[in-house]
Amino acid sequence: MPRIQLPATTPKRRAWNKGRIIGQKRPLLPKQVWAIRARLELAGNLRDLALFNVAIDSKMRGCDLVRLKVIDLVSGERVRERATIVQSKTGQPVQFELTENTRDSVTAWVNAPEMIRCAFMFPSRFHNRPHISTRQYGRLLRDWVTAIGLEPSGYGTHSLRRTKASEIYRKTGNLRAVQLLLGHTKVDSTVRYLGVELEDALSIAEKIDL
Repeated sequence: MPRIQLPATTPKRRAWNKGRIIGQKRPLLPKQVWAIRARLELAGNLRDLALFNVAIDSKMRGCDLVRLKVIDLVSGERVRERATIVQSKTGQPVQFELTENTRDSVTAWVNAPEMIRCAFMFPSRFHNRPHISTRQYGRLLRDWVTAIGLEPSGYGTHSLRRTKASEIYRKTGNLRAVQLLLGHTKVDSTVRYLGVELEDALSIAEKIDL
């Protein structure tokens, strides 16, 4: 009886996303922002506090945030109240505000001994890199959220980009304003980014009486 040659089988690989929360990372709530900020202040971690505060205010992508230069935020001896950067993804400029709390943390950081002769706001500790990497930024974010008892797999660097934008939308319902602040070219990108649902739209519409 002839032997039947069965096709070769390969062992099943573990799915890369098994056990992980995938999809859009959630923004931080205001109380979580303050919890992380308080921990960094108590620890006297000037670099991380400035990085965290600038990330929240600027609403920038991680790739743009880590490349910020001191002159982008500081003019003379004063931290700017508003700054403008050109987004690497779109090539378009976007403006953002720096609140008083953020300006104070940036001032403390740029005047620290570690920042002498540094051109980048968040220099790398490795000699072959001018600034921290997006991967390092992601690791820092995981440390921050873990420290306040959050599950790190539910958060990423985009969580900080979305945090203030989501709060602005929640309080105002103004998608156009959020679109401009995020530097999106199309408002439907902002809708998807914020996860705006029909229920949100109807709730906003119900408040408008013509």
